[in-house]
Amino acid sequence: MSDWILAIEGTEAAPRLAMALALLAAFLHAVFGALQKGRHDPLLARGVIDASYGLMAAPFAFFVVPWPEPHMWPIFAGAFVIHALYKWATLAAYRRGAFTVVYPVMRGTGPLFAVIGAWLIFGESFAPLQWLGVGVLLAGLYGLALWNMAHVTVARDTLVPALWFAVLTGLFVALYTTYDAYGIRAAADPFTFLAWFFFIDGLLYPFLAWAFWRRLPEKPPIGPLALRGVFGGLVAFASFGSIMLATRLDSVGEAAVLRETSTVFAAAIGWLFLKESIGPVRLALMGLIAGGAVIVEFGG
Repeated sequence: MSDWILAIEGTEAAPRLAMALALLAAFLHAVFGALQKGRHDPLLARGVIDASYGLMAAPFAFFVVPWPEPHMWPIFAGAFVIHALYKWATLAAYRRGAFTVVYPVMRGTGPLFAVIGAWLIFGESFAPLQWLGVGVLLAGLYGLALWNMAHVTVARDTLVPALWFAVLTGLFVALYTTYDAYGIRAAADPFTFLAWFFFIDGLLYPFLAWAFWRRLPEKPPIGPLALRGVFGGLVAFASFGSIMLATRLDSVGEAAVLRETSTVFAAAIGWLFLKESIGPVRLALMGLIAGGAVIVEFGG
């Protein structure tokens, strides 16, 4: 797999594969977000997911992929700190606000700053038509958040801090997207970066979740939590791995924008599995999100 990825870098096939990977990451990220905002406390869900993908990644990191080059260790350390703060902000938003409100705000804040970061770090630039696409996508995302906020009936007393944490999460999304893109490009083998990232990233939150679980007066059973962790770990591998490979193969900014179609997939999941109604207004706003992503992809 590594040889194939390296072989198509810089070819005409790379942008097409990057687009497919970014859309796959969008769908899987919506699934991942729903897993964290399920019936378990978000910290518990996050802890078992991180434990699962950390344990899954360990044998690949130590015995399968090439060993990281010396210059990669400071990069891994930076990624660990950034993702730890990103998870803290995400959990704070999920604990205080409805998923349908905070998720679009998280995802809407990220792509704009990711595009700016890609310009500053990688020298990428968007054509005027692509900036129009970013505006259309952001209008859809924030419009969806405002619509959901006006109609939400749960957690209204904590809605304002939830939105602030959602905005902060979006800033961390932009930061880790550009930073991790730098990291995977700095590694000789992209799968070395992915394996070691997941192993290192899974070291903190399982212990925080375990400490929290021990303090609960009514402890949820371990079995369902563990099952959620294994499934979430597999989804995280595919989601994060897809978007990171996309940023290595093509534009970081375009990949970041395409991933934010995850909000459309999240609404579809809510409609299909949670029996949430969509309605004409939300459908139109999701059309703006999808249309903005199309403009960005093909407007360059």
